[in-house]
Amino acid sequence: MAISEPRILVVGCGALGSRIASDLAQDSRVFGLKRNIRTLPANIEPVKADLQDPTSMHGKLPANLDAVVYCLTPNSYDDEGYRAAFVTGLGHLIDALETDGHSLNRLLFVSSTGVYHQDDDSWVDEDSPTEPDRFSGQRVLEGEHLALNSAYPATVIRYSGIYGPSRGRFLQSVMEGRIDPASPGPYTNRIHEEDAAAAAAHLVRYSLAGNPMHDRYLASDSTPVRLDEIVAWIREQVPCAEPGEEARGGTRAGSKRCLNQRLRDSGFDFRYPGFREGYGELIKALER
Repeated sequence: MAISEPRILVVGCGALGSRIASDLAQDSRVFGLKRNIRTLPANIEPVKADLQDPTSMHGKLPANLDAVVYCLTPNSYDDEGYRAAFVTGLGHLIDALETDGHSLNRLLFVSSTGVYHQDDDSWVDEDSPTEPDRFSGQRVLEGEHLALNSAYPATVIRYSGIYGPSRGRFLQSVMEGRIDPASPGPYTNRIHEEDAAAAAAHLVRYSLAGNPMHDRYLASDSTPVRLDEIVAWIREQVPCAEPGEEARGGTRAGSKRCLNQRLRDSGFDFRYPGFREGYGELIKALER
């Protein structure tokens, strides 16, 4: 007897969500929920709805869903924007799923390492304390709790800083001399956008295959690095302008080292295990 094709809804198909959806569409029937469906990839079936308007979802979600990936970007980067994206919108979606009688194998909530507060160069993993002092981390952590306490089997994936061909602002800042961090700088953590999408798709497939899942996974590459060290390395690889007086020292988001062991134990392999592989390829692309 033929095995039915998994039916997956990706909610919030922005840059990362669209990549996740396209990856999953290789072997699943994938739906994309967003207000402006014209920007969806061609291989994703559109679901036009507004997470802030519950009536736009009830009775309109695809039937017989196996998994939902919730991947939102705030419309505004203030407390109200984060609350709407990660708390209110998620609550409305869960209500719509329950009202329509959906039975999911997995609800995957895309989170951030911004939920961590550590600033002492320590290693953090999925079980480390989370006491964010910024509203952004607090609202994302609220969303995590909402997903994990819902009626559905849920998993949180916490991403560190995502970079790649469509997110090249940091590399450009270094090349233009607009960043000049102190030494030693804080530890930074990052993940290439290709690995970021692949990690989420991997966890969905891993769950649908019947494997036991953890509540939380940390998605960051295997090479935490101090900010000044990565800037120095980039300057060695490609011609960069000398930093001027207005060059900034770099943003501070704590100083910690993210451990990705749990994700790797699930069988996930990074294409870009460190910043050298990822930024090296970006620099080669610029040179071409």
